[in-house]
Amino acid sequence: MLEAIPNNVNLSDDPKLQRALLRWQPQFKEWWLDMGPDGFQKDEIYLRTAVSVEPGGWAHWDTVKLPDYRFGIFLAGPRKLEEIYFGDNIGRKLWTQVPGEFRKELRRLIVTQGDTEPASVEQQRQLGKTAPSLIDLRALFQVNAEEARHLWAMVYLLHSHFGSDGRAEAEELLQRRSGHPDHPRILQAFNKPIRDWLAFFCFTTFTDRDGKFQLASLAESSFDPLARTTNFMLTEEAFHMATGEKGVGRVIERTAQLMRAGTDPAAVGAIPLGVIQKYINEWSSATFDLFGAEDSSNAATFFAAGLKGRFQEGSDKRYADHVALEGAYEAEVYEGGHWTRKEIPKRRAMNAYLLDAYEDECRRVVGKWNKVLERYDIGETLTLPSLRFNRKVGIYSDQPYDAHGQPITRAALDAEIERLLPNPDDYALVERCMVPVYAPGKVANWIAPPDKGVGGKPADFAYVRFH
Repeated sequence: MLEAIPNNVNLSDDPKLQRALLRWQPQFKEWWLDMGPDGFQKDEIYLRTAVSVEPGGWAHWDTVKLPDYRFGIFLAGPRKLEEIYFGDNIGRKLWTQVPGEFRKELRRLIVTQGDTEPASVEQQRQLGKTAPSLIDLRALFQVNAEEARHLWAMVYLLHSHFGSDGRAEAEELLQRRSGHPDHPRILQAFNKPIRDWLAFFCFTTFTDRDGKFQLASLAESSFDPLARTTNFMLTEEAFHMATGEKGVGRVIERTAQLMRAGTDPAAVGAIPLGVIQKYINEWSSATFDLFGAEDSSNAATFFAAGLKGRFQEGSDKRYADHVALEGAYEAEVYEGGHWTRKEIPKRRAMNAYLLDAYEDECRRVVGKWNKVLERYDIGETLTLPSLRFNRKVGIYSDQPYDAHGQPITRAALDAEIERLLPNPDDYALVERCMVPVYAPGKVANWIAPPDKGVGGKPADFAYVRFH
């Protein structure tokens, strides 16, 4: 029975829970075959699989078929602190069971996080057909499998702590579909189509990085099972972000090589720097909205209850005050023809603090990409757009700001959007570049080769064996 659901939560000690999860498992398998990577379910993939949370166990390498991946339930080891360290319940013992007064809020947090996991698999299911190399194809399947395992992690929490409501929510996670007109995923960025590999690399750079910050804030939770679950998920999330960051970097490098040689990238089946910038603008601004409104009563409730902390809340070096009842977060907004400061009480500004930390990290990532351009001395740079640009959520929602965060007219904003976000011609150009390359060690013309292999294998290893 244990092999049916790999776990480190002593599932065999709870027959009722085990039976419930085994009833859910066939629905998951059906979803995976219907909505997982399309056309590759019978192939053998060299994948990293979690078999335990120990240093030597979370990265076990083997060649497996995607349906046979060990989709398991793993919680990180016990936390060093045994007491709540932020919000209104500081000093009380961490919760091992759901507090009745916060049941609704906790369920909402878990369901929202859980919904993102299958959504990204659905968004990416066609990408294998245009993979630029076997090593990239393997990376795509690694990301997909781990996102599906993260779904298992959230479903375990729903089944084990929320009774019939949790079981119903777990089933619903398999019923929604990314981009479905009547039954879409909860968060809008997870309903956006991922048409090509540049979009995939931007998604894993920016949107999976949002996942890191959301998981990190949940890893501070006073509800111990949630904190330990998300803490382990962060280990796998790091690979997803690295896939995106390195992938975009390799696209930039190939474009820079061609520009340095005096060749127009678009003329030889590669991607111009201006189009890459548009994709960065599109996916970063869509991801900014995932953090929610800067002024949020829900965020205040989550913090006060101890359900969700700030990024690295437990670090006294980052935060001197873990109660956050005094002071305010200051945001600049343009109203009535002039700039004004908007003060948001600290607790209501928890989304804004998290978004600021996220923005800082994204700027460092873009800085690394610019180092690639510097090496080729082509005199151009990439930028991260302002948090005010192209927003649909929060205090800057639908407000006319340019990519630098400066106020403009509504007409100018419309022109700015046309100029700075991908248009049908841009998508068509990138699509023409998406020619699959499945020969070991070979890569498509629009992207530089990876600098090394993975899992102890060389770059020209047959990471996918087709059947």
